[in-house]
Amino acid sequence: MREYFRIKKRTRRYDSEAGKFYVKIEYETAPPEPSERVLGVAEAFGLGVDEAQRFTLYDDVELAIGPRDIVYVTGDSGSGKSVLLRALEQDIRRDTDWTCVNMAEIKPIEGKPIVETVGSSLDEALELLSLVGLGDAFLFLRNYEHLSDGQKYRYKIAKMIESGAQFWIMDEFCSTLDRDTAKIVAFNVQKLARKLGKAVIAATTHTDLFEDLAPSVHIHKRFGREVAVHYYPNEPAKECSLIREMRIEEGSLEDWHRLAGFHYRSHRFAGPRKVFRLMRGDELCGVIVYAYPPPTCFGRSLVLPKMKPRELNRALSTISRVVIHPKYRSIGLGARLVRETLPLAGTLYVETVAVMARYNPFFERAGMRKVAEQPPPKEALKVAEILSSLGFNVRLLYSGKYVLGKLQSLSIDQINAIREAFIKYAHPRFMKSFSAKIPFGSKEAYAEEVRGANLERLAHLIKVCGFLMQTKIYLFWRSGGKS
Repeated sequence: MREYFRIKKRTRRYDSEAGKFYVKIEYETAPPEPSERVLGVAEAFGLGVDEAQRFTLYDDVELAIGPRDIVYVTGDSGSGKSVLLRALEQDIRRDTDWTCVNMAEIKPIEGKPIVETVGSSLDEALELLSLVGLGDAFLFLRNYEHLSDGQKYRYKIAKMIESGAQFWIMDEFCSTLDRDTAKIVAFNVQKLARKLGKAVIAATTHTDLFEDLAPSVHIHKRFGREVAVHYYPNEPAKECSLIREMRIEEGSLEDWHRLAGFHYRSHRFAGPRKVFRLMRGDELCGVIVYAYPPPTCFGRSLVLPKMKPRELNRALSTISRVVIHPKYRSIGLGARLVRETLPLAGTLYVETVAVMARYNPFFERAGMRKVAEQPPPKEALKVAEILSSLGFNVRLLYSGKYVLGKLQSLSIDQINAIREAFIKYAHPRFMKSFSAKIPFGSKEAYAEEVRGANLERLAHLIKVCGFLMQTKIYLFWRSGGKS
């Protein structure tokens, strides 16, 4: 509301039995200051400068709004949308037991990684950020002020969820976002609100969000008293409207490399089998890479009998990478990319091992079955214990710069102790780092390589240990039947 407007009279009533708000607002402009120009206009047109212009914006408009409705308020700028939002928010706070959170009042904490500013624990923070499409290891560690406008909007939605409030109030809804991002955010807002049993009241001049927001109440405000109110079934949108413009087709490793920077594990990997890409026109939106299976994998013995290498390669594929462009996250594209390409992998079985599956179960939504959860292997735990005794922060073992700096500060004897630890507790993944052979060469050759490794290669080995310290989920799919 512009500052030179003020409310002259407002009549509000909430009928708890009917679940309806009755709103009448009489609005006026404040008298202008009697400057020389104002006095000149008054004199020329015969106006009294102390006479305020009074007009009615809402005249007994009946609104049936409940605690799980998605309310979409549209209209031209200056037509009174914000006035209605404020009146409804005040009525809810004053006349009901429901709580409200207004997006405009959310004050993000700057100067800290966003993972530290939401949730009461790490798991809760990762879950909240993943819900709103910020489920990226790099984004977790980024400060709020370094996010894009769309990512900032998603972050504020996470804070609204965290508040536990029943009503989410959003003025100028998605007005600062490009229209593709606005549609994605609108779809995500209604999906989350309906999943959590919350209500949304969102106002905007844009009318292009109707399909993705799927409102149960649509209020269109025109200038003057004219208001149109329409009610619809309170049902979620089936999919984001942008998905209809997308297709899945065979791709190449070049497609993967174009999006690899958006994946927390963008390094090279062995044995790519098939690559599929998600396209919107000429825009690359997502990539999935199927690879040949490693010789061993935790959880596999629970679903498959022991096979010889050739038989295993014919029967089984491993999903090695799935990445969706950050712009298109949170609208179900990861699950779609997996679900529609599983039958195209060319093998009877498909497996994958994922860390993010703990927080974002899109593999399960795609039809894969969660088989087992793997804690860190004992070899990695033993090496981490020795690293900790030498002053390493084991939670920073993924950071190559940090690890190399620590190694450079150690004595020769301490570095040799680390080498001997990796030799004594030789995990197959450690051995893979020093051999391209399958199954990763002999222990004798590995020990010789480790003893002769420079600090950079040793730092890489420690980083591998950091990855092994993660808790991983094993998932499985069987063609033509239950997984």
